[in-house]
Amino acid sequence: MDNPNYRSGFVAIVGRPNVGKSTLLNRVVGQKVAIMSDKPQTTRNKIQGIYTTNDAQIVFIDTPGIHKPKSELGDYMMKSALSSLNEVDAVIMMVNAEQRRGAGDNFIIDRLKTVKKPVYLVVNKIDQITPDDLLVVIDQYKDALKWQEVLPISALEGNNVEEMLNELVGKLPHGPQYYPDDQVTDHPERFIVSELIREKIFQLTRQEIPHSVAVVIEKMKRQNEQKVHIQATIIVDRPTQKGILIGKGGSMLKKIGTLARKDIENLLGDKVYLELWVKVVPGWRDKSSALQSYGYRKDDY
Repeated sequence: MDNPNYRSGFVAIVGRPNVGKSTLLNRVVGQKVAIMSDKPQTTRNKIQGIYTTNDAQIVFIDTPGIHKPKSELGDYMMKSALSSLNEVDAVIMMVNAEQRRGAGDNFIIDRLKTVKKPVYLVVNKIDQITPDDLLVVIDQYKDALKWQEVLPISALEGNNVEEMLNELVGKLPHGPQYYPDDQVTDHPERFIVSELIREKIFQLTRQEIPHSVAVVIEKMKRQNEQKVHIQATIIVDRPTQKGILIGKGGSMLKKIGTLARKDIENLLGDKVYLELWVKVVPGWRDKSSALQSYGYRKDDY
């Protein structure tokens, strides 16, 4: 290796649902690899985002928000989140500066007590509070665990993110560069395309729809030099949900497709022809065979 001082390693990001883990990941890699929404439990699989400089590479693993499972899908998400803690060089526990420490945070802290690697407390959304309030938040956590460092940031605005990265790099082991300079995730394009479609469903629908949805890419094929043809099926639990997703005269499905297509075109750098279908599979979240075929596999954790 050319640079004997090169540092590299894997860092897991854990936290309660909706503390901003995906926002941080997207900020760090400079483009959208994790979907974002204002609803908790958006992330269902471990998403890897890769940050590379001339001197270091950090592979971030954004885990599903840790919560008490209510279905087989929830159980999968929980195991996926916890398994990553045993295979990394450092762990970030992210908390929301606007929320008081709660039972969910305590649950995660208990799990982190067995982690032998450095654990950082990252207090996110500091742009939403005053410096005095920040001190109160830090006070709630400071004695809960032996933190390597406490790092206040705003993932959305970028405040202190650079300083956080420098801190992480400084503690990483010397090692090789795992991925090429220009690679920002290890997930295949199909996975990210399905996530971008799912994100639009989160943004445009309300209540029970988002957590009852899976997106399966049936076909992704280049039509010509300028255009990629994508066919995707949106899986829901109930016929009423199918009606909501399609909308009057197909209006909701068209809206989802239009927004998703823009993000997919940014990702692929090509024009995209996107076809969406909606299919009802009752109780899919509690069927092992359905979870496997929709991409939630036990060998992923």
